[in-house]
Amino acid sequence: MFWKRKGKKKDGDEAEGSGAESAVTTTSTGTEDAEAEERAREEKSAGAKQDAPAEAVGVDDSDPAAEPEESDEDVPAAKKSGTAAEEDTDGTEADEADESEDDDEDDEDTVPAAAATKSAFADGDEPETAGASERDQEGVQRVRTVGVLKAEDQEVDVVSNTWIVDVDDEGVVVIDPAHDAEAIMEAVGDREVYLVACTNGYNTHITAAVEVAERDEAPIALHRREVRAWRRVHGAERRPDLEIEGGGSLKAGDVEIDILPIPGTSTGSVAFYISEKGVVFTGDSLRKDEVGTVAGGYIDFTQQLHSIGEMILTLPPDTRVLPDSGPETAVGQESENFDTWVATR
Repeated sequence: MFWKRKGKKKDGDEAEGSGAESAVTTTSTGTEDAEAEERAREEKSAGAKQDAPAEAVGVDDSDPAAEPEESDEDVPAAKKSGTAAEEDTDGTEADEADESEDDDEDDEDTVPAAAATKSAFADGDEPETAGASERDQEGVQRVRTVGVLKAEDQEVDVVSNTWIVDVDDEGVVVIDPAHDAEAIMEAVGDREVYLVACTNGYNTHITAAVEVAERDEAPIALHRREVRAWRRVHGAERRPDLEIEGGGSLKAGDVEIDILPIPGTSTGSVAFYISEKGVVFTGDSLRKDEVGTVAGGYIDFTQQLHSIGEMILTLPPDTRVLPDSGPETAVGQESENFDTWVATR
């Protein structure tokens, strides 16, 4: 199923400047940093060959600890050759120190950028609290809201993730709008909501959907098998606009979203995969280091495990997994857990 909505704010060709272009720019920046670091290493190597004693040629430039040892050996040798040699050695040491600082600066520029792209929502040991994050380098933003999951005659206090994804310069897709529409729309700001997409019909994924969609008259997408669950929250009068199925696609702004069928926690559970951003939104089906549960239990563990193995863990290993609660993870990391999960079946 293909669907494309151009924002009401756009006419003609104004839709240029997509989230995909932003991703290319980030990748390009990372490449430039790496090239700058490599050039610095080459210059440093050339300088070492000209000014340093022969013993220093074998020192590995990639080992910062080896550089001070090289300088300590150079100073006594220079003193034996007189004042001119001593001055030359001092200049060499200063040049090497400057180059070392430049290398460190390049490393600082490169490493945090990669970390921000790949684990912006890793959280570590931080407690889950309500609030909105900044957008990461792929234009993905998380809003955490506090509420109550109602399922299987149970009520459980939860902190839920709602995901806001830039799909061009002016608009976003909102995934799994949970408990607090006001907090979500505050994070959206002046950007237009093109689409509201829900991974299944549990209230933690749909409660704020109607209010979030209302301002910009955005369509709401939900699997057709989840309409009954939808009615328990929103009634029969306001139906989802798009009754989607696994295996189709949605196109919002300039970004294509693949719909992956992952039944297990519910018969109509889906994941939303955006290949150009390297992210998959898994709802309650797969969370960090665990097969997702509903109110602490499994609805159909065997089916859910099959869905994860067939549809999620077959994606590229570096694909970021963004679930409905908890921190982000990655396909490669969860693939390492799969055999353990199978053994517990």
